[in-house]
Amino acid sequence: MQLFDLSWVAIIAAAVCGFIVGGIWYGPIMGKKWMGAVGLTEEQIQGGNMAAIYGGAFAFSLLASWTLAYTFASYGADFSIQAKIMTAIGVAIGFIIPAIGTNYLFSQKSKALFFIDAGYWLLFYIAMGAVHAFLA
Repeated sequence: MQLFDLSWVAIIAAAVCGFIVGGIWYGPIMGKKWMGAVGLTEEQIQGGNMAAIYGGAFAFSLLASWTLAYTFASYGADFSIQAKIMTAIGVAIGFIIPAIGTNYLFSQKSKALFFIDAGYWLLFYIAMGAVHAFLA
């Protein structure tokens, strides 16, 4: 298998879905709680460079999606839908959540922020795993 011989439709669609999950999670579902947990006001958020923030976040989503696609492809085409989704969940629970948890412990961030962000990453990877499972 070549490094870039993957389903780019699935990669882009999964990245878009993960990005949408973030918009919903950090918007109507947890937006106010997240702002309180990080200590930002709506005015401060609006004052950020939105093109750089959203562009960078989408670029990271593409990288995560490509990495997930490459992981699935490197094990062959025999992954079932359930296996792809469970693998994506495993990435979130086994790698992402412990990494942010460790960072939050040392930077002394609140448990509330940890659970908000951990919940997002779990949903992000479930969404991406599901897209890869059905499109690739």
